[in-house]
Formats: sequence, structure tokens, C-alpha cells
Amino acid sequence: MALERPKERIHPSAMKVWRIQGGILFAIEIAIAIGYFFLAREVAALPGFLFYILLGVAGFMGVLHIVAIPQIRMIYWGYELREEEVDIQYGLIVIKRSLIPMTRIQHVDTHHGPIMRLFGLATLSISTAGTKHQVPALKQETAESLRRRISELALESEEDV
Repeated sequence: MALERPKERIHPSAMKVWRIQGGILFAIEIAIAIGYFFLAREVAALPGFLFYILLGVAGFMGVLHIVAIPQIRMIYWGYELREEEVDIQYGLIVIKRSLIPMTRIQHVDTHHGPIMRLFGLATLSISTAGTKHQVPALKQETAESLRRRISELALESEEDV
């Protein structure tokens, strides 16, 4: 029997954050193409047609980073907090599922960068002895609440062992 999808979804504003981040990547890719254009003008040995290839690749990647990938990520990201474990599902092409037992959790953190802070979002990080799992783009209040609750559950499960 397959596990049901985790019940909780990440915040809808994640789409805006990922699109802004995709736009930044797109701008960097365009800047590289333009840099090559000016370099090719100065160095005669560099073929000029590569500029158009770089520009086409940057445009294609821009569409992926700004339009397609954020939508796919929204579909597959999910999490669920249970008494004994945290269930996380994520992925783009390969969908991954992690069940993190409370007894294995060593610490839980929240963090956010400037773009996520602009939208009031934070990422929840769960660390075990060998791995680190993240649930991105949660409302800051939700992330803090989950951090506290997971810490409590992990402490309780540690006392039960």
C-alpha cells in the first residue's frame, strides 16, 4: 500500500519567491551571454555565433526557472508532522519521500533570506546524525510553531527510549 501524500502544503507565496530567484538566475545567464558577446568582439578567435547559442540557452533556462520549475515544485512539495515522525515529499523529476523518525532528530532550525523575508516566509531545517532535511517557504509563524513542536516531540521520544 502506498503512503498517502503529506497533508500540508507549502505557502502559495513560494511561487513568487521562486520566480524572483529564477529571474535573478536568468539575469545572470543573460549577463554571461552579453559578456561573451563583448569578449568575442575583442578576441577575433572566438566565434560570434556562440553568442546566439548562449542567448537561446539563457532564454530557455529563463522560462524553466521562472515559469515551469516553480509550478512543478508547488505540486510536489508537501509535509506532515506526526507524533512519531515528520513526512516530507519533494522533487521535480524524481519525487522523493522522507520519513524522519522523531528519535533521530538532533536539532531543528528556521532561516530565511531577504527574498523570503519580504514575503514573510521561512525554511524549516531538520537535522539528523547523517542528513539535513528542509521544508521551504512556510509562513514564519508556521515555521516557528513547527520548530517548537518538533523539538518537543523529539525530546519526548528521546525520554521514552
